[in-house]
Amino acid sequence: MLRVGLTGSIGMGKSTTAEMFRAEGIAVLDSDQIVHELYKGPAATEIDRAFPGVVIDGAVDRQRLAARVLNDPAALEHLEKIVHPMVWAARDALVEERRSKGDRIVVFDIPLLFETGAEKDFDAVVVVTAPEDVQKTRVLAREGMTGEKFASILSKQTPDSVKRARADFVLHTDKGLDAAREEVRTILKALKARLET
Repeated sequence: MLRVGLTGSIGMGKSTTAEMFRAEGIAVLDSDQIVHELYKGPAATEIDRAFPGVVIDGAVDRQRLAARVLNDPAALEHLEKIVHPMVWAARDALVEERRSKGDRIVVFDIPLLFETGAEKDFDAVVVVTAPEDVQKTRVLAREGMTGEKFASILSKQTPDSVKRARADFVLHTDKGLDAAREEVRTILKALKARLET
């Protein structure tokens, strides 16, 4: 089985690309979704202990938690030490489930793949990219987003140029959906060829 990491900075089109892999019949494990599930139960007690007041009705309130850790590197690191092992355990369980179903390629949608050093866990890494001006336009169109918030998020992410240099495959999302779909198919063809060798 090939484990493929899919990543990209904010506003690059990673979520749309993940849907394209799904449309090609590939299982995509979404790290953000796993975190959402953990915040509704398994991680809530530990996070509440570390950051009192961020859990409401047994679930982590993401906005309250973000307000506590966004500009505090030590708090963010503490949160990651709580959450990342739980995410990895959930991810491994999902991989085994897909393996038992006969899947030979599984894509992991991981926003902070390079930032967490997770690239070593994958057989291939796909980086989704777009020009800086396209990225900025997309992100600033999001509800509640400000230039300051965007800059803060970017400052915590590995630069796009570094991600592209470290990728096995680079997928461009600024040329339209059809072009991106073709790039997804080309990447899958290359991955399937690896399985045959």
